[in-house]
Amino acid sequence: MIAATLAFVFVIIGLAGFIILTAVKAWKYAHLSVHSRVELYPVPKEGGGRGKYGGSYFEEEDWWEKPRKLDSVYEVIDIMKEMLLISKLFTHQRSLWWASYAFHLGIYVMFGWSLLLLISVFWAPEFFVIGTTVVGVIGFALSTVGAVLLLVRRFADESLRKYTPPQEYFNILLILATLVTGIVSWTLFASPFEVARSVFTFNTTALPPIVVAHFVLLGVTLLYIPLSKMSHYVGKFFAFHKVLWDNDPNVTGSKVAELIERESARPVQTQWAAPHTHPASSDTLEG
Repeated sequence: MIAATLAFVFVIIGLAGFIILTAVKAWKYAHLSVHSRVELYPVPKEGGGRGKYGGSYFEEEDWWEKPRKLDSVYEVIDIMKEMLLISKLFTHQRSLWWASYAFHLGIYVMFGWSLLLLISVFWAPEFFVIGTTVVGVIGFALSTVGAVLLLVRRFADESLRKYTPPQEYFNILLILATLVTGIVSWTLFASPFEVARSVFTFNTTALPPIVVAHFVLLGVTLLYIPLSKMSHYVGKFFAFHKVLWDNDPNVTGSKVAELIERESARPVQTQWAAPHTHPASSDTLEG
């Protein structure tokens, strides 16, 4: 009983840690030193329909004297397509997209399934239980098949294998172990609805060891994701919105000019060792 209760508490700690660590990483990204602009067109926020064909405000004469037309709605639509559909992988490497999207979609569905399980503790008519069961089966199937295919692809594809460090294999195996223990738990040992009611009332005396193992793995996974490369879900917004699509004009008196002036006065915070990334010392200037 004590082990099962501690395992459930650990899942709650893992979920809280996942949220807090994700927020901390987002805060760090938002407060990094000014980035190097890439300006890759099309830039979705370009208004007047230009974002859809790759146009720019540079098309207008005396553009620096005219107000910019921005399209925030299309920008949100474009970045949501990338975050929810992984659209760029579909366009540029479709053979890998099928496995990757199955995996990611399965994870999204699993989060939804967890919320449905929570609701079922307090409200569980038959149609709701059936629907929740279907959602869980779909989530487990998609994420597990996607994880297996990604693992096989990294082993079988020589070009991917060369650039796959051990951590990448560990990431997939950790999630796969969590999924497999969940599948075994819910299909052979315990109903997820009964487990949900048990853990939320802290009546965990009858939980099988495999369920406890699943909870431990789930807690570890939730804490580990925001600390690993799998936290790219945080960086995507900043990579696209703040780097790839940052084409705001740098003219005198603009916000960009003010930002660069303010950032130039800050101490350099970089891990790069190249000399040009560090300010010259007074000795160097005198020499």
